[in-house]
Amino acid sequence: MRRWNGWGDDAVDYKLPSSALAFLRERIGHPQSPVDATLEAVISGIVPSRLPSHPLMRQDAECRLRHARGQSFPDWVALRSGQIDALPDGVIYPSSVEDVRLALEYAKRVGAKVIPYGGGTSVVGHINPLSIDAPTVTVDLSRMSWLVRLDETSLMATFGAGVRGPDLEAQLRARGYTLGHFPQSFEYSTLGGWIATRSSGQQSLHYGRIEGLLVGLEAETPSGRLVIPNMPASAAGPNLRELVLGSEGRAGIITQATVRISRLPEHESFHAIFFPEFDAGMAAVRSLAQARLPLSMLRLSTAAETETTLMLTGHRSLVSALERWLKLRGIGDQKAMLLLGYTGLNALARPTLRAAFHIARQHGGVRAPSVLGRQWRKSRFRTPYLRNTLWELGYGVDTLETATSWANTPAMIAAIEAGLRSALAETEEQVHVFTHLSHVYPHGSSIYTTYIFRLARDRDETLHRWTRLKRAASDAIVQQGGTISHQHGVGVDHLPYLEAEKGALGLAMLRQMLANLDPDGLMNPGKLLS
Repeated sequence: MRRWNGWGDDAVDYKLPSSALAFLRERIGHPQSPVDATLEAVISGIVPSRLPSHPLMRQDAECRLRHARGQSFPDWVALRSGQIDALPDGVIYPSSVEDVRLALEYAKRVGAKVIPYGGGTSVVGHINPLSIDAPTVTVDLSRMSWLVRLDETSLMATFGAGVRGPDLEAQLRARGYTLGHFPQSFEYSTLGGWIATRSSGQQSLHYGRIEGLLVGLEAETPSGRLVIPNMPASAAGPNLRELVLGSEGRAGIITQATVRISRLPEHESFHAIFFPEFDAGMAAVRSLAQARLPLSMLRLSTAAETETTLMLTGHRSLVSALERWLKLRGIGDQKAMLLLGYTGLNALARPTLRAAFHIARQHGGVRAPSVLGRQWRKSRFRTPYLRNTLWELGYGVDTLETATSWANTPAMIAAIEAGLRSALAETEEQVHVFTHLSHVYPHGSSIYTTYIFRLARDRDETLHRWTRLKRAASDAIVQQGGTISHQHGVGVDHLPYLEAEKGALGLAMLRQMLANLDPDGLMNPGKLLS
């Protein structure tokens, strides 16, 4: 069963090796395990719904609780402490477009705000009800998960927006196709959620981001049905898809979408390459991206992330053997690991990989045994479970991401990491920070930073620590001219920083466009725009 206050299936654990725990204690300090509220205790304190009944709506306390928060750090603090300031008053489960229209009409009639809900994986507060006088109804699209249409001639597939990643891929793979969109939240996130937040998958270098995969869609808005037809390209004015992409539920409820699919690849493999230090690896990755080789993934870790990743494997004897082998080839303690993926035709695999390895060698790269690439692929969606383990030990972990030009990438990483390391200096708390380049382009790269710190005994102090860390990193991103979000969206957590990127006029344009679709302000208030 899915956890109500953490990540994933409650039958799945991420066991932390004793050596990894010692590693964290050395760098951050000894933690104190928190005392979490029980599901029963939280349910017992939930106040009754303020909404009149509806045939498609559930109003029981546990259902409302399970739709109250996503996966952001403040969400975890609220759920684990049992101090949740607002819950939806009801959860509607539509099974058709007509049901969605009825849900919007019901909300307007009773004066309720509406939150579209996909997989509940948001890490920036997209699905959280606000503490306001108006009641809130959450619309859970999980029953709208069917394959509507498959066009094998044009390589397009139309799905209900509530389809989750594994179910979407299963329906396509049974017919010999794939979408190829694999965000780390793949197991639970949905097609509609990917579109609403402009998601990026781990192999976006080959398949593209969700905006490149989206062909057309339908959405129910308070002003009527919005239909964006399936066309390969159009010069007929601004592309209305861009209004829905990244709209975070403010433009209406996406009911179905048509996406560009691919035939299953003949060959797919992942390889690890080590560089003597991060700058050499970054130069290699930049060269690979600008050479436009048909690779599917380039993911480069800093020395700190490389060390942490190897430590978390728990295989100290194997890691020690690897490090001895690397030292013989000139790769020492400042090593940076690159994970490189190829996805495509058999005929192109050998020449593509040969060219990629040649470029890596020019920058001092050493190819590691293939088992590392295979192991990454095997465990690629297990990493989020580490959050549960670390929390229960007494450590908080969070991530943030941005994107900037290649010329600005070193300064951006330095500014973010320096801001995080110093954010808790006044309390003498240590922060373990590490970074990787996760999605690369010929002109720049995304930057994905993880930070781990000790939880406090007091819930408010834990949240205060996170707030200081998040603010320090976000300020650094804005000051360095990066985007406030490359793939997670705006939600609540990034809202204060959006004007720095869009400008006052840009925000005014967005507000006006969204007001045309939602004149009464029913849709997901307080997200994306204030």
